[in-house]
Amino acid sequence: MKVVACYSCKGGVGKSTLAANLAWASACLSARRTLLWDLDPQGGGGFLLGVERRRDDHAAALFEESTLDRHGIVPTAWPSLDVLPADPSLRGIDRLLDRLGKRKRLARLTASLAEWYDRVILDCPPVVNALSDQIIRAADVVIVPLTASPLARRALDDVLDDLRRHHGRHAPVLPVFAMYDARRKLHLEAHAAEPDWPVVPMASVVEQMGVQGKPVGAFAPRSPAADAVRALWAGIERKLQG
Repeated sequence: MKVVACYSCKGGVGKSTLAANLAWASACLSARRTLLWDLDPQGGGGFLLGVERRRDDHAAALFEESTLDRHGIVPTAWPSLDVLPADPSLRGIDRLLDRLGKRKRLARLTASLAEWYDRVILDCPPVVNALSDQIIRAADVVIVPLTASPLARRALDDVLDDLRRHHGRHAPVLPVFAMYDARRKLHLEAHAAEPDWPVVPMASVVEQMGVQGKPVGAFAPRSPAADAVRALWAGIERKLQG
């Protein structure tokens, strides 16, 4: 079982959208038993797969356990793809983790899911705190979506700096240009500076995910955005298997 974290300390860069699309690709293109674990209190990743966030305090309480069963996990419309939904209690998860003092609790919890899942995709909130430390320790690869802007690049630099200072050896980091618009000079220049970074284009079908409650591969499989997600997931799988 491998863990893929979609993480950035900057909001509005498409983390939840990318996490939902990658979870669908894992289950439906690679035939992996896949769980999207929504760690963002807003619950966007689960919502984009047709699962609403919970209204209780279940999500944070999970971190008080040392192992997980499948209680609270919700199936989606696609076989082999489930969601562990977020709820508002995650807003206080940093204080809970500090109180518990278990620096690898998330890693232990994800490992306990190996009986049921081959891939766990973490949809992460835009934070730098005890939860982000847990995410880095649990992940086998960290996907960092960013827009083609100086502020987004600064956010990536902040992530890399935090890894260097606090984590030593860590999972590989894969930056991804999300919401990329080839008509914009700034985007073209950013891509030219980092031509090896994957690109997911800005497209109306991506915006329609919230209306459809489905990832782009499910309702627009021939779109450039769906092609980009397929290529990105294939690259992630190669990295995980390597």
